[in-house]
Amino acid sequence: MLMSEKSTSTQRKILLVDDDSFLLDMYSLKFSKANYEVKALDSTDNALKTLRDGYVPDIMLIDIVMPGMDGLELVSTIRKEDLVPHALIIMLTNQGTPDEIARSKKMNVDGYIVKAMTIPSEVLTEVEKISANKKY
Repeated sequence: MLMSEKSTSTQRKILLVDDDSFLLDMYSLKFSKANYEVKALDSTDNALKTLRDGYVPDIMLIDIVMPGMDGLELVSTIRKEDLVPHALIIMLTNQGTPDEIARSKKMNVDGYIVKAMTIPSEVLTEVEKISANKKY
């Protein structure tokens, strides 16, 4: 596997799940430049298949509003199947209502970021802050 001469052991793996390809591209670029190994998927079904096939990210950013299974249903399934017990799960969504935040907290997500209120560099900063506070 050719990945320039970067040490992949220090690269953290991040899985982005969003049905907006523009946002996936933008966040992929932002996290890649910050030395993350990025996998971007445009559906919860693809994310579930990827995780069930053995992909283990360090961090997952998941949108809530998605076609088919929504992001919170994805998190619920991940938790039930214990697919990535040590991954940080952060909701990255435009759903900022108290109800959506409460639903997320019930799922024990590690963070909640409202897209409309944060630019990509702030998302990166927030993800790193949440990650630094996580006890593994």
